[in-house]
Amino acid sequence: MSKTPHDFDLVVLESALKGKTLLVYWYLLQQPTHTVGIRQVQRALGFSSPSIAVHHLGKLEDLRLVRKKMTGEYVLEEEVKVGILRFFTRMGRFLVPRYLFYSVLFSTMLTAYLTLYALFGVAPSFYAVVFGLIASIIFWLTPRLLRTQQNAQLDAFLRDSPRKSSHPQ
Repeated sequence: MSKTPHDFDLVVLESALKGKTLLVYWYLLQQPTHTVGIRQVQRALGFSSPSIAVHHLGKLEDLRLVRKKMTGEYVLEEEVKVGILRFFTRMGRFLVPRYLFYSVLFSTMLTAYLTLYALFGVAPSFYAVVFGLIASIIFWLTPRLLRTQQNAQLDAFLRDSPRKSSHPQ
């Protein structure tokens, strides 16, 4: 199975956006102007020194996700959906879990359905209750299942990618 350059870029981004680098990127995504300074990142994320913030902002700059302005501030250049970021959608400046809407919708509908039938003393439809339960369970568990599947795909990609040899042949 051959990989396109775009797939490779996403794999590189996904492997680089982890830990504190992901936290810095997440912090940038949540800022209204998408512009931050080094000290601002350090204080907001509780880093022990500004050099940690500089290091992770530099990694994001190398990935071309941020750009350093002449004033020393960093500006978000590109928003990418890799790794755990795929499971979120933007609402204004907030990142909200994508499946939260469906989970809440189906859970609320099931609860309202059962409550109304209990108030009127009528037995609810077996099929409606089963459908509501299955839909609620699926939407509450889907993000966890996708995350484990995504980790397996990344492992398979790294296993199939050609390794560079340190010795010339």
